[in-house]
Amino acid sequence: MDRELDQINVIPLVDVMLVLLVIVLTTATFISTGQIPVNLAKAKEVGDRKDVPIVITLTAEGKLFVNDRAVAEGELPAALAAQSHDSAVVVRADKVTLLERFVALVDAVRGLGFQQVSLEVIRL
Repeated sequence: MDRELDQINVIPLVDVMLVLLVIVLTTATFISTGQIPVNLAKAKEVGDRKDVPIVITLTAEGKLFVNDRAVAEGELPAALAAQSHDSAVVVRADKVTLLERFVALVDAVRGLGFQQVSLEVIRL
């Protein structure tokens, strides 16, 4: 009953590769959708940016994030202190955010010396 192995069994290898493929595809969808859920406003004309801006996210609940890092209400100046004032700032505000809250945020960012402040929207 001594047989020589003249071929390699690849079925377990294919099984493992398929499982790894499913894991990679599943995690890739979570990474591409972003971590902070925000319903952006819609616009017909949208500008394309070439540089990497500072992203400030304002959620519907009023929570504030700078580059996907949570920031408390009064910590915005400290969070932006290390950034260059020549950098562009993009505000991602939920479409149900109060206008007063959005204007106060933009005013605070401009008050810190940032001149290029824009709003991120979705193209219609």
